[in-house]
Amino acid sequence: MEGSVIDAVTLGGSVGAPDFSMMTLFLRADWVVKSVIIMLLLASVWCWAIIFEKITSLKKLNSQAKDFEKSFWSGQSLDTIYDSIGNQPKDPMGAVFVSAMREWRRAAEKGHMGSSIANTSLNERIERVMHITVAREMERVERYMTFLASTGSTAPFVGLFGTVWGIMNSFQSIAVSKNTSLAVVAPGIAEALFATALGLLAAIPAVLAYNKLSRDLERYTSRLDGFAVEFSAILSRQMEEKV
Repeated sequence: MEGSVIDAVTLGGSVGAPDFSMMTLFLRADWVVKSVIIMLLLASVWCWAIIFEKITSLKKLNSQAKDFEKSFWSGQSLDTIYDSIGNQPKDPMGAVFVSAMREWRRAAEKGHMGSSIANTSLNERIERVMHITVAREMERVERYMTFLASTGSTAPFVGLFGTVWGIMNSFQSIAVSKNTSLAVVAPGIAEALFATALGLLAAIPAVLAYNKLSRDLERYTSRLDGFAVEFSAILSRQMEEKV
């Protein structure tokens, strides 16, 4: 009896401990689990690329808006500012200004200013043009935000699918080998749970970044809308002076 116990201990010590490194878990996984892991890794890398790009671009846009507002409120004439920007504005706020000034100049060249009815129609067109420009520019700025939201909401479920699939394969292996020891069960379960961990690794930063960037984009949109309202009021006053 004592000899058999010693033999069992000796055999147990001679068997190497299972390797639970990430690379080993990936290589041992089923092809479905491998596909899920690769998909989640690519989604995570793409999310981080979007996050860094949005942070950088928003910082640049706010800086450009600050410079434009400084120039706009410096006391220069609207025509001087428009001529300095030209037909290729560098930022959304400049694009809103150019779109309104283009409509203003077109009406002035055709002589569609002076009467109250003409001024009211022109003011409505300018407001509509600026609103369309803000929407178009923000659509460009908010590009790829949907991917962040989709990754944050679906990545945990994709990882869970890989986990369920991996555990099913582990149970099948147990049934075939007819061995329920921890040494047999642990590697398969670890491979399966690895997919869930990657799903959370992709989803958590995506959700946090999406919430933060959404608030920053809302503030920037409000900044553009506020400028459009102020500029519309300035043009309206100038139109009243021409009556």
